[in-house]
Amino acid sequence: MSRLAVVCGGSRGIGRAVSHLLAQRGCRLAVVSRNKDAARTAVASLHGEDHIALSCDVSKEEEVQKTFETIQKTSGNISYLVNAAGINRDALLLRTKQEEMVALLHTNLLGTMLTCRAALRSMLRTEGAAIVNIGSVVGLKGNAGQCAYSASKSGLEGFTRSLAKEVASRHIRVNLVAPGFIRTDMTAGMKDADGAPSIPLGRFGEPEDVAQAVLFLLESPYITGQVLVVDGGLQLAM
Repeated sequence: MSRLAVVCGGSRGIGRAVSHLLAQRGCRLAVVSRNKDAARTAVASLHGEDHIALSCDVSKEEEVQKTFETIQKTSGNISYLVNAAGINRDALLLRTKQEEMVALLHTNLLGTMLTCRAALRSMLRTEGAAIVNIGSVVGLKGNAGQCAYSASKSGLEGFTRSLAKEVASRHIRVNLVAPGFIRTDMTAGMKDADGAPSIPLGRFGEPEDVAQAVLFLLESPYITGQVLVVDGGLQLAM
C-alpha cells in the first residue's frame, strides 16, 4: 500500500502545494484544514485515489486527537506528517493584544506540537517515517512588527531539534523548512516592489518552491534535526 501523508494546513498555500506534490509521488493524502469544504476542494484536485479531507483546529487538543484517531481508523499508519497550518498578525509589540499573541502561539507552535504528538504512535509502526514542520526565515532572523509571529516560528526550531533527538532511535526523522517571502494568502497584500528588491534571487517564492524542499526532507533517509531555508537568499540581506 502507498505511503500515507498527513498535511495540516493542506487546503491552501504551501500545504496545498505539498499535498499536490506528494499525491504525484503516489502518496495517499489526509488533508487537514479548519475549513472542511476547503479540504474537500483540495482533495478533489489531487492526483490519485484514497485521499481524505478532515476538519480540525490544530490549536485544540481534543480536535487533534479525534482527527488522528479518524485517520488511523480509515487510512492506517502515517508515514509522513507535514505541519503547514499557520496564521499571522503583523503589529508592533506595543499594539499587539494578548489574545492575538495567544492565537499565534497556539496555532503556529502548540498546534504543531499537538499534531506531532498525536501522529507519533502511528509513525512508530512505519518504516521511513518523517515529519517536516514549516517555520519561517523570520523565526531565524526576527523582523520588526512581527514579534509574536517570530516567537511562534522560532519556537518551532527548538521543538523540531528536540523532537528529532527524542525519536531518532525509533528511526523517525524531524526537520524544519524556513521559507522567506512566498506568494500565498499571507503575502497577498505585498507587491513585488515591496519585497523583491531585497531578495538576492529577485523574486518572491512560489508554494511549489517550498514543496520541493519539503519532499526532499521527507525522502532523505539520513537528515534529521535540520533547518532548510527556502528564501531566495533573503536572510543574506537581513
